[in-house]
Amino acid sequence: MAFVKKGNARRRFSRRKGCRFCADNTLKIDYKEVRTLRYFISERGKIVPRRISGNCAIHQRKVTEAIKRARNIALLSFTSNKMVD
Repeated sequence: MAFVKKGNARRRFSRRKGCRFCADNTLKIDYKEVRTLRYFISERGKIVPRRISGNCAIHQRKVTEAIKRARNIALLSFTSNKMVD
């Protein structure tokens, strides 16, 4: 049996985003800076993966650790703030 792909067979490769922390040395990753960490959290409250955020592996690990620390001391919520009826 041969596997047949449906739809567009070509993949579209866009230019990879650069790591914002490698590009700008003045930015620092800190669990107390909630404003910078919110960029790396989805609407549902999940941590945005590396391929979407554009971070390098080292900085993605630091961002993830900072988000988890901020959640544990209640600076960030574990889920979205949306109320469900």
